[in-house]
Amino acid sequence: MLTTFRLAGLVLVGVVAMAGFAAAQSSSSSDSEPSFVPFLDKTMRLDFYHTGVEGREILSLDRVVSDGPWAGSRTKLIDDTNLGPYLFEVIDRATNRIIYSRGFASIYGEWETTAEARQGVARTFHESLRFPWPKAPVQVVVKKRDAQNAFREVWSTLVDPASRFVTAAESAPQGRVWTVFENGPAATKVDLLILGDGYSEAELPKFHKDVERMVKVLFEHEPFKSRRSDFNVRAIDLPTPKSGVNRPRTGDFRRTPLGVSYNIFDSERYALTLDNRSVRDIAAAAPYDFLEILINEEHYGGGGIFNDHATAAVDTAFAEYIFVHEFGHHFAALADEYYTSDVAYETGGAERLEPWEPNVTALEDPANLKWKDLVEPGTPVPTPWEKAVYEEKSREVQEKRQRLRAANAPESEMNALLTSEREWSTAFLGKQAHAGKVGAFEGAAYEPKGLYRPEVDCIMFSRDQVGFCRVCQRAISRVIDLYSR
Repeated sequence: MLTTFRLAGLVLVGVVAMAGFAAAQSSSSSDSEPSFVPFLDKTMRLDFYHTGVEGREILSLDRVVSDGPWAGSRTKLIDDTNLGPYLFEVIDRATNRIIYSRGFASIYGEWETTAEARQGVARTFHESLRFPWPKAPVQVVVKKRDAQNAFREVWSTLVDPASRFVTAAESAPQGRVWTVFENGPAATKVDLLILGDGYSEAELPKFHKDVERMVKVLFEHEPFKSRRSDFNVRAIDLPTPKSGVNRPRTGDFRRTPLGVSYNIFDSERYALTLDNRSVRDIAAAAPYDFLEILINEEHYGGGGIFNDHATAAVDTAFAEYIFVHEFGHHFAALADEYYTSDVAYETGGAERLEPWEPNVTALEDPANLKWKDLVEPGTPVPTPWEKAVYEEKSREVQEKRQRLRAANAPESEMNALLTSEREWSTAFLGKQAHAGKVGAFEGAAYEPKGLYRPEVDCIMFSRDQVGFCRVCQRAISRVIDLYSR
């Protein structure tokens, strides 16, 4: 269905597509990387509503606003990483050439895989697309992967930057921006912005210490360690009236500036914000490419959405692991490699295409494994490991965990359980015959059968202190290149 709206100087064309009903669009009219000439040195933010019910997905414009100076690359304007379930393209209307693109994921995209969505419940999520401010009218196209993993258009809108319905004024800064470390101009660095939710005014010194602690840990992991000079890190002080964030299952209700809440999709450990507009308005005070939110809570939890935001609870015993793991999702679209924990998504599809995520494979053709260049000669593919023993131990831990949560036990008991599990897992996985080698180990992305991960252990698989595997490291480095070259 095609709908056109004309508003004195701004033409908006909305394309609403039913699931599986949209023509595939061409990728680009030129093989060369476009220059920054079509843009001004500022950020355009297109806010939209993402609504759906089973079998139908609708995107609708909210507003177009200025979002501060442009922090992204001025040379890597086209995204060639093939990451994300969604992709947006900015097309120059005069030439019909793609002048900017980025892959992304969304909370809506995760929600539509939940039981609630499959039962016919409709929900709406607020989302944003950020790109350099165009000098002339552009067409913004959103594409989504279909059942065959091909990108197909689901929405399109024309934006004239000169229209009076496009707000060129900057929003008033909220909070105080401070620099953790800076290595150069935003245009040539990956700019990470850290926000805190649930910190009272008196706890802002704690926020500073938490930021410094988490950043230190992140840059102790490769490839962040070796590429630290490619990053700038900033933070914003934004106190809340009361300490802590919203925790519905325990009856600890809060309304905070960033709107972070546990129990996203009714998962007790999944914490995100659904208040995208507020978060973006606050973040606009500083240049950023990626956005991390520290949660001032001891309750285990966090979350990460590719090219959207990530969160981590700072006072759990596993805060550093959560921060780095969830940042892997947010930064490089890394898939979860574990498969024995309870998740909110429905899994178990009969047909498995080769996943687009860089660290998971369906292994349809072992001879052409997508990371085969990292496999040592003599390593069998698929790669054997003591899978049944691991699964039995994981079931035992999950049952204990569920009992603790049902009893609302102190967080210290949860930490003790997970610490014991980590000690066992580190020793068990470390003694596997192919430990430390790249292969194809069955069990990944919430599926015990049919999906494979690159190494027997990785921070995307377990809480063990093993860091990112070599496949994940390479995927992260590619994203660093996209924003710092």
